[in-house]
Amino acid sequence: MRGFRSNFILLLIVYFAGFATAIYTLAPVPDSEALNQSEHSFAQSVLKSDEFAQNFNVQLHRCVEFIKEKGCEAGEFIKEKINEHKENS
Repeated sequence: MRGFRSNFILLLIVYFAGFATAIYTLAPVPDSEALNQSEHSFAQSVLKSDEFAQNFNVQLHRCVEFIKEKGCEAGEFIKEKINEHKENS
């Protein structure tokens, strides 16, 4: 079972991912681009949002894998230091 810290970190990641997605979706379009848009602007916007979501998902999974890897390395390092301390005592 996950600890409180892991759940809290996961909650923060999900919260900020949602917040970033909302900002990206609701950001205003510059006027120069607004004048050049055609009738398909909504479809293009959705495609850009999907592309962003896929890219963000890939990057988030990379980040989680990196954190897992470094967490395991830190755990092994701590175990080694504890064993060294026990041997010296």
